[in-house]
Amino acid sequence: MIEKFFTKIANAVAHLAGMPPTFALCCLVIIVWALSGPVFGFSDTWQLVINTGTTIVTFLMVFLIQNTQNRDSAAIQTKLDELIRVSRAHNTFIGIEHLTESEVEEIREKCEKAAKRHDREVAAAAVKKAAQKRAPKNHAA
Repeated sequence: MIEKFFTKIANAVAHLAGMPPTFALCCLVIIVWALSGPVFGFSDTWQLVINTGTTIVTFLMVFLIQNTQNRDSAAIQTKLDELIRVSRAHNTFIGIEHLTESEVEEIREKCEKAAKRHDREVAAAAVKKAAQKRAPKNHAA
């Protein structure tokens, strides 16, 4: 129950935070605050208002954005896992996001080497095919 409520709030806040009107509103708040400086004599309290406000908003947004990012990442990973599962790809890649950074790096390097090897094989086959097309054909008389 609380998880669904938090997810709903996190999605709504993350959506609103990323909209141009929200950015404009934040800019307006800063402008109003800056213009009010002379009225309050640029006092310590005047500075404390903006510092405290921005600190609180930043602190809360970090958790909301991280929650949204975690769910988004998990959803994308699940979709990729399903694509791997139903394709001819290696099912051993499913779940590698749970490995350590060095283990993932090792797998990435192996994949890069395999891709380069495949690229060389494709290029060699293309060269061979092109050479066959240029070769004179012997016609039986």
